[in-house]
Amino acid sequence: MTDSHKPHDSSVSQVPRLRLYDTATHQITPFTPIHPGVVGIYVCGATVQSSPHIGHIRAAVAFDVIRRWFMRLGYTVLFIRNVTDIDDKILDKSRAAGQQWWERAYIYEREFTHAYERLGVLAPSYEPRATGHITDMIDLIQRILDNGHAYVVPDADGKPSGNVYFDVPSWPQYGELTHQQAGTQAADDSAAVADKMGPSVDQHGDDKYNPVDAADLSEDKHDPRDFALWKSPKATDPQTARWKTPFGIGRPGWHLECSAMSHRYLGADFDIHGGGLDLRFPHHENEMAQSKAAGWGFAHHWMHSAWVTAKGEKMSKSLGNGLSVDSILAEHSAWVVRYAMASVQYRSMLEWGDQTLSEAERAHERIMNFIDRADALIHTPISTDDVAALPVTELPAEFVSSMNEDFNVSGATASIFTTIRQGNALLDGARTPNVNSQLRALVIQLRAMLDVLGLDPLHAQWLGSDTPGDASSQEHLALDALIGEQLAKRAEARKNKDFAQADTIRDELGKAGIVIEDTPSGSSWSME
Repeated sequence: MTDSHKPHDSSVSQVPRLRLYDTATHQITPFTPIHPGVVGIYVCGATVQSSPHIGHIRAAVAFDVIRRWFMRLGYTVLFIRNVTDIDDKILDKSRAAGQQWWERAYIYEREFTHAYERLGVLAPSYEPRATGHITDMIDLIQRILDNGHAYVVPDADGKPSGNVYFDVPSWPQYGELTHQQAGTQAADDSAAVADKMGPSVDQHGDDKYNPVDAADLSEDKHDPRDFALWKSPKATDPQTARWKTPFGIGRPGWHLECSAMSHRYLGADFDIHGGGLDLRFPHHENEMAQSKAAGWGFAHHWMHSAWVTAKGEKMSKSLGNGLSVDSILAEHSAWVVRYAMASVQYRSMLEWGDQTLSEAERAHERIMNFIDRADALIHTPISTDDVAALPVTELPAEFVSSMNEDFNVSGATASIFTTIRQGNALLDGARTPNVNSQLRALVIQLRAMLDVLGLDPLHAQWLGSDTPGDASSQEHLALDALIGEQLAKRAEARKNKDFAQADTIRDELGKAGIVIEDTPSGSSWSME
């Protein structure tokens, strides 16, 4: 796994152009960064009200793969993922639990961080908290007010009440992210499904996936579509959750937070805004409107990851089908759980269940079986640095073309297993003088492709994990060292024509379930 801040040392211009699907345009088009060689990405992170479930983490893994591919292509990636550490649910749940709201937010922020780390998600370039950017939000509201696209609601005495709303009718472009304009069609079936299931400005009625902020139901709004930029506190809100502003005492609206933070760290224009499909409306639609109404350019591309589903329904606590990360990792290795999420293209719905995890388990077995067999013949050990140093131009062309076509990880995964089949054919065929170097090159290619998905099984991320499945990789290294010592003694015995001793070593290993294969280039072992 490559360093989270250093780009891979290769030329972006040496490979075919990367193409992205843009949620706003419904088209797959070539990606051109605002600044050559640099990509700025803002991804909406967690609202830290309670423990993470696998549906939350899917988006984090999806954008981690996207980020890793940009890095492998040679880009410097500035990756911002925020934390929403204040909202109605955090305030209400902390009060019910007898906690300080900031205490609860921090407890669950740490749980999310731990989940990200266990599943190999690279740390962001920076992870801002909403409450750390109140002054930025106040400045942003003032810009929108000055531009005539927001209004302050007065109280009974005519003073600022703390409620500030975005004036949607004053912004004719409202709806440009999600509105299904005539002649605009999804680029493929996955996008069509996402468009159908994702909340949209065109949909009316209750939305069980995206409940409306209570502040947005106020009768003080000038138009039903107007949304809160700043809101006066509820009677139950603690004093520590209130800020004094020129608009009255209150706290930020949810949508405002991300506009302020993305501008602070990425500027008025940046390359990509990402997040889960359920954030497309109203959250991202409102972000776009208020940022542009403030006079900023905002994101040039919009990317949305699809949901994790269980029996066709979005996985969420509100529907009662959420699976906590801890409960899943208690039964499956972190590598297997990550594979289950990372091997499905980010725009495709991911149905979660026993079959998905079983397929990931089988993938791990196939990958490790080949690496184990190949490593037994490779004379020069392969380090993580060797894997990280492989230029993108030396990866299989099918893998590169798949990843460059809107991060088609399904096609990329197929290329991974094609490489494994090629390697197994080498191992099963007649030994040639250069078979060891061929195998070494294939293993480096394989691990580099897996590294793009965050899944190089011999990276320290997986070898040092405390989950049951990950421990097996560490045990394998110890076993390989012990068996290797026995094979060395057996080779020495055969060299000295002590065949009885050589046969004894082979038989003892056989009793332990170890099968020895002798070839002209040396001996290798595998489990029965």
